Amino acid sequence: MVGEDQEVQLQIISQEAKEENLLDSTNGNNQSNSQHRSYVWWLQLATYTFFLLAGQSAAMVLGRLYFDKGGKSKWMATFAQGAGFPVLIPCYYFAHKTADIAEDFHRTPPSTLVLLSIFLVIGILQAAVSMLYSLGLLYLPVSTYSLICASQLAFNAFFSFLLNAQKFTPFIINSLVLLAISSILLVFQSESTDSTEVSKRKYAIGFLCTVAASAGYGLILSLTQLAFQKVLKHENLKAVLDMIVYPSLVATCAALVGLFASGEWKGLEGEMEGFELGKLPYLMTLIWTAIGWQIFNIGCVAIISEVSSLFSNVISTLGLPIVPVLAVFIFHDKLDGLKAMSMVLAIWGFVSYIYQHYLDDLGSKKDEKKVNEVPNNSPSRTSTNE
Repeated sequence: MVGEDQEVQLQIISQEAKEENLLDSTNGNNQSNSQHRSYVWWLQLATYTFFLLAGQSAAMVLGRLYFDKGGKSKWMATFAQGAGFPVLIPCYYFAHKTADIAEDFHRTPPSTLVLLSIFLVIGILQAAVSMLYSLGLLYLPVSTYSLICASQLAFNAFFSFLLNAQKFTPFIINSLVLLAISSILLVFQSESTDSTEVSKRKYAIGFLCTVAASAGYGLILSLTQLAFQKVLKHENLKAVLDMIVYPSLVATCAALVGLFASGEWKGLEGEMEGFELGKLPYLMTLIWTAIGWQIFNIGCVAIISEVSSLFSNVISTLGLPIVPVLAVFIFHDKLDGLKAMSMVLAIWGFVSYIYQHYLDDLGSKKDEKKVNEVPNNSPSRTSTNE
């Protein structure tokens, strides 16, 4: 009997050892897969960030170059901000190649009417915001314009709180306050306004239009995130392309209507003839402006689908100080003390938000580690030993 009891105990110990090895192997594989996904995710995020920053900086500088060298049509500048969407159509081929078939099979797609409503609303808002941004670029130095755009983060935070259930922490609040102050400081700067009343009026119009455009842009980002959360309910390449191409198509059509209704189309030939850099540079400026905004859209919408609209806007705000630096060399804008202080506050606000995101990521990793850990005195083992 004693020998049989010892044999049974040895079998139990052997079985427990096998279970421990299996659990350790499973946990190790889960942690390895989690780390791999984390690396891939950060690499994707870095790529999207590069697209956003590169596209935004290039489009802003070229947009100002259009007005600076003789361009006068506000509707043409508005048209260029959305007309580059055809360059993204070939990407649908890769979207179908990488689509998650199982996910699409089990997911009930939204109705065509709902999708059309989303694309129409966002597209019309995009056209209005593009027009306001064009007025801002027309009447303001590009450095001042880009720094005022930092206010879009505060507007986006407000709409994210209402529409996306965005939680606010002391670091996020600090970020929003700093970025708001960095934009407000530019109200007191007097560059590019001479003694005439007309120039002061145009500066005021440019400032108000840019602030209004920033508010509209913040609303667009929050609505895009809401569409991903409540309607599309998945984040793949096709969904990202749909949220760029179709609203851009609507915005482009709206800009064309405005271009012909306003009569500005009649002066485009003379505008091309009088462009300081020549006819070909005139066309290339508009074409690359359009492409730049679409590169920006890829990064912006992809970050919204992966993280949030507020995070996408924070990355966009990071790129705003790049434009004033470029403007100093390209357009010979003055970088005075007030602008420098505004840039420092904008960067400080960005760092504050990134630090909060770092804390959130650190906390999620700790929670995941606790879930993967299996206690040695689990109920199953206790009952077995008994």
